[in-house]
Amino acid sequence: MSKWEKNFVRINEQEVIEEEEDFGNFPKVEMKQHLVQLIKPWLAAIFQSEHLSLLLGSGFTTAIASKAGTSVASMQATYDNFPRADLLEKKVREYTIVAGRGEPNVEDRIRVANLLLEGLKILEHEDCSELDAAINELMSDFLKSISETEINLRDKFYEKKAVESAIAEEISEEKREEEAGEYVEKLTATDLLVSFLLSFANRTASRERLNIFTTNYERLIEHGCDLAGIRVVDRFVGCLEPVFRSSRVNVDMHYNPPGIRGEPRYLEGVVRLTKLHGSLDWKYTNGVVRRVGLPFGAPIDHPEFNSEVSDSVMIYPNSAKDRETSEYPYVELFRDYAATVCQPNSALVVYGYGFGDEHINRVIEDMLTIPSTHVVIISYDNAGGRIERFCQKVGRKQQITLLIGKHFSDIENLVENYLPQPSVDVLKFREAEIARRMFVPQKIEGTGSAA
Repeated sequence: MSKWEKNFVRINEQEVIEEEEDFGNFPKVEMKQHLVQLIKPWLAAIFQSEHLSLLLGSGFTTAIASKAGTSVASMQATYDNFPRADLLEKKVREYTIVAGRGEPNVEDRIRVANLLLEGLKILEHEDCSELDAAINELMSDFLKSISETEINLRDKFYEKKAVESAIAEEISEEKREEEAGEYVEKLTATDLLVSFLLSFANRTASRERLNIFTTNYERLIEHGCDLAGIRVVDRFVGCLEPVFRSSRVNVDMHYNPPGIRGEPRYLEGVVRLTKLHGSLDWKYTNGVVRRVGLPFGAPIDHPEFNSEVSDSVMIYPNSAKDRETSEYPYVELFRDYAATVCQPNSALVVYGYGFGDEHINRVIEDMLTIPSTHVVIISYDNAGGRIERFCQKVGRKQQITLLIGKHFSDIENLVENYLPQPSVDVLKFREAEIARRMFVPQKIEGTGSAA
């Protein structure tokens, strides 16, 4: 069995491999202590890099959904009811082989179908209208599945209050304690979501803000930031109907401490968010991209979704008729991504991303050509061999930290044992320093003896 099929860590060319397929909730005490001492200080140092970025893929949503006891949208689809289905199936499988993926997902299918549609339009072929309708139906089904993911998460997140009320009003004290224990164990997803985001966002305010990049369409990250009180800065400008702006200004947030003039300080708890593939609440209307007021977990029949939802909602690749949307706003988003990570003293933490998008991988490869950069990859598995191939392709073992396996990707294990807690850790450091000064004997001047 390859090490990539086990739980293993690689930090600065030092590797720790667990022979068992799964540690369980925790490894044995000695191994746990060794892993914590190896991983946590290392991640804490990386998190204080001059530039810190976090890349989240669909595995992040899957991890939170698993802890909440629900499921996520399926990325699988077929070409049923499509004209020229055999030709499309052949081409999409060729595409996924080149991309290094197994079964083609819904994004691959929409992308290939859109390419065929563009060709048929040039030929003014009679299949255009039928293919266009089939793409719109596939897009609508995909959007419904994304909406259902949010609905399922919302229902599980807020089930906590209902259970808490039932415990308080309807059962005995003994039963209440028993039920409360089960409920806390079952419903920790929101706590894990908040703790995970705060571990990255609570950087020293004098350093550059955390940059979050994601390929996800749902708004789990935004919802988690709301719960954690994290302020999000993105390219959208406006209050009632925020509009996507190409002229990005590096806006930040400051405050003036009482009694101090002319020395504004950075506000803590601010992140920059870039959704590389678009979002469920982005719409293309009247030539501009807007972010609409769509509540987390809104059903597909919400007023902000119209009858031609696949034409207006901005997810990549989309079937919008305006040719400009094939490049706008995604060119600006990827420019932000490349400019952010490809700079000296930059660190990128990758979680839940399977290295299946070559345009994203290429930027990480370019980033690693800068000697002072570092990448941390946290993954449930080898993602069909793509992570191993990526590491072999780029080399540079000293610049890549790996945390691979069920144990390390489990978001509860990650938050409780390995991710640093900056606000708590700083207090611990200060406590240790004060204790050292208070209780370590000090020399008395002129005597050479200790007090």
